[in-house]
Amino acid sequence: MTEPATKRHLRAVAVFCGSNTGAGSTFTDAAAGLGRALAQAGIGIVYGGTHKGLMGVLADAALAEGGMVHGVITQRLFDKDHLHPGLSLHEVVEGMGARKARMLGLADACIALPGGIGTTEEFMEAWTLNQLGDIDKPVGLLNVAGFYDSFMGFVDTMIANRFLPEQHRDGIVVEADPSCLIDRLRHFTKPVVPKWM
Repeated sequence: MTEPATKRHLRAVAVFCGSNTGAGSTFTDAAAGLGRALAQAGIGIVYGGTHKGLMGVLADAALAEGGMVHGVITQRLFDKDHLHPGLSLHEVVEGMGARKARMLGLADACIALPGGIGTTEEFMEAWTLNQLGDIDKPVGLLNVAGFYDSFMGFVDTMIANRFLPEQHRDGIVVEADPSCLIDRLRHFTKPVVPKWM
């Protein structure tokens, strides 16, 4: 069962991504492509505020296209001079919990690029809050070079073992192309089934 389809107005998207660049140019090219696509679509970016890794690549590409990039950085990382110097806006918060809450508060949807455990944790929290009905902000994975294939396989294992209703798999939009991902998030229809089986 799904809600009636309506086009969502995406003013800003929270992007979770690696503070490292990953192997080769595949991931940096994808981060730059997403930054450009969001800026060209007139959608602002909310992210972790640093110049490091894919986070910096994403911000640089969006800013070069005239996009709005709002950084939310922790005090600890700010004190280490990790703040991107060219952001449209930035704010410093006490810790990671406050950063995640603020990013979700500013965003209308969430996208995860490839990254490590922090990226995964941020994405999972957003998906969980959607599943519980605490927020209604669609989440998507930019599946660069099949990066998230095994993750979605793990989701299928949860479903097969009856820890997750099958329909909740549709609570994640998975696309390899940034423009397709943005379009699907705009037209996202939330699955409406009980969490409990």
